[in-house]
Amino acid sequence: MIKKLIIFQILFIFFQFSVICQVNDSSTVSVIGVGDIMLGTSFPSEKYLPPGDDCHFLLEEVKPYLQDADIVFGNLEGSFLDDGPVVKKCKDTTKCYAFRSPEKYFDCLVEAGFNLFSLANNHMNDFGVKGQKSTVKLIEENSLHAAGLLTREYEVFEKDSVIYGFCAFSPNKGTTRINDYKTVRRIISLLNDTADIIIVSFHGGAEGADYTHVPREHEIFYGEDRGDIFEFARIAIDEGADIIFGHGPHVPRAIDLYKDRFIAYSLGNFCTYGRMKISGVNGLAPAIKVHTDKMGKFVKAEIIPFKQSEIKGTYYDPYNSSTRLIQKLTLEDIPESNLKIQDNGVILKKNL
Repeated sequence: MIKKLIIFQILFIFFQFSVICQVNDSSTVSVIGVGDIMLGTSFPSEKYLPPGDDCHFLLEEVKPYLQDADIVFGNLEGSFLDDGPVVKKCKDTTKCYAFRSPEKYFDCLVEAGFNLFSLANNHMNDFGVKGQKSTVKLIEENSLHAAGLLTREYEVFEKDSVIYGFCAFSPNKGTTRINDYKTVRRIISLLNDTADIIIVSFHGGAEGADYTHVPREHEIFYGEDRGDIFEFARIAIDEGADIIFGHGPHVPRAIDLYKDRFIAYSLGNFCTYGRMKISGVNGLAPAIKVHTDKMGKFVKAEIIPFKQSEIKGTYYDPYNSSTRLIQKLTLEDIPESNLKIQDNGVILKKNL
């Protein structure tokens, strides 16, 4: 009996290994998603910029991981603008959370390997149209891709013979709205007519360490309807979305699989220097690398566990804190999920 059990375990391990190896062939694509990015702000004071006015150390350790994927996505939590008046209404500008990163800092994202960005969030309009235009100009000059503004609802692009569609949503003014399901359906349906793989981003949900759970209802925070992200994700996938990356709560949340399409309900903060809390759960900065076939069907994924420090920037966490938290939250919030998160961060379908 023991001998049979050992043989079975060996066969099972071999089968798992063969499944993982299958994702490295030319029939699959890899897409990395991370959460909020804000590399330091010169407003209201340059003291909120990294030492030496240099952002490179913030992402130095993550480069080898990010550069090993076809698509690398992140949410730009603020504009890239050297100089311009704040548009966000603040009673006290010295305490105002309005983000404006120097334009030269965009090179740090390019060098790290990012090629896809969400512009749909509550800080992209802090410096109005000027900040938006400056950010979009940098994206276009580097031949990268972004969406989420009313003036830029979606983008379609091709990479390695795969056509990608991308759109992003938030509850905030000037962005494509997460609660406007008619528009959500229209945009994704339009992309579905053209793209092989559709990536959708949303900035939604309440914020902070007390809001790690997915409530499956509309989240009202500071009097604002931040959306029902569970419902939103299913509407998006029903319309044709293949990968959904959420952010906004500044903490990681559960992951999910619906109709063989992957959902991350919040990827938390990824690289946020100077004005955001990065202690405790707010400092967890997971990247999730999703492997799909060339039509967006889930094959496997893996959590890359990073953390943040103002001294080290974003760095690899050998204690796998992000993995353990996402394991726990997924079991609690999405117990029906067909995903199994292994201790090493590998994510597989339970029925494999």
